[in-house]
Amino acid sequence: MSLLYADVLLQMHSVGICGSDVHYWQHGRIGDFVVRKPMVLGHEAAGVVVKTGSAVKHLKIGDRVAIEPGVPRDMDEFFKNGRYNLSPSIFFCATPPDNGNLCRYYKHNVLHNNYLVSVCQLTLLHNVLPDNVTFEEGALIEPLSVGIHACRRGGVTLGSTVFICGSGPIGLVCLLVAKAMGASKVIISDIVPERLSMAKELGADFQLQVKRENGPQQLAKSVEDLLGAQPHVTIECTGVESSVQTAIYATRSGGVVVLVGLGSEMATIPLINAAVREVDIRGVFRYCNTWPMAINMLASGKVNVKPLVTHRFPLEQAVQAFETTRQGVGIKVMLKCNQNDQNP
Repeated sequence: MSLLYADVLLQMHSVGICGSDVHYWQHGRIGDFVVRKPMVLGHEAAGVVVKTGSAVKHLKIGDRVAIEPGVPRDMDEFFKNGRYNLSPSIFFCATPPDNGNLCRYYKHNVLHNNYLVSVCQLTLLHNVLPDNVTFEEGALIEPLSVGIHACRRGGVTLGSTVFICGSGPIGLVCLLVAKAMGASKVIISDIVPERLSMAKELGADFQLQVKRENGPQQLAKSVEDLLGAQPHVTIECTGVESSVQTAIYATRSGGVVVLVGLGSEMATIPLINAAVREVDIRGVFRYCNTWPMAINMLASGKVNVKPLVTHRFPLEQAVQAFETTRQGVGIKVMLKCNQNDQNP
């Protein structure tokens, strides 16, 4: 395969399945992003460098790397001010019309600011994956980055109390990051008891099981009762309208609600309640500038994402793997792309 001067060819090893991958598979679109031609899925990935373009100096053949799937195409104002995730021209794996990396070999461009990084590196130099960080952990840097970006947007810091709505994969990484950033108490909610059990194992201080008959204000009161006070920060990871309402009601005056989950384009929310209590509502779109922190969290052992991987399939069983994710079985399904290496 021929490479441009800023390209890197990777032999893929581990690729996680995201809910967005399943949504494209089932529905062919997410909002304005419409699949109009065959598209390769996958954006949670790690692999091995097997070839580099002439301009790539910070990586070498044999380096094990995690792929940051978003690469700006233009040096626009968003790129220049460090919020490249908001660039309208960004390339992003498995978002139409851009192909993803669920394949045997994948070519990635690293022209802008070294967006492909060695999994253990903090300075974008010639570092390779340390022995205590697996390929699967490298692939999980992508969802972990969502948690980092969400906690940063919420201002989670030492002593913060945090409420997380939803204990799916993203809710769980938000939990891990919030605790690592110094949150003193974290309460997490979900409808599924098994996911709350996983949250407890990962360090959640309180678990709140949601029943469909529970109203938003009732749930908000339950959060306050369990914590002993309203939380400083609420991170909403479901996108469900009633859950967004709960998030606003539950958050203390002067606090922050971070919207991570994507639901309907239009939603009815208690906006005046938020306004008169000066509750800030902040959105999240993917992440930016998170890879170095995520790498350090994993390499240092401050964050353990290994329990999130509950199912593994070889690439040949991709349909079964996607079906497992669609059915909501387990937490994170991982596909193994290297026929000669099916290890984590």
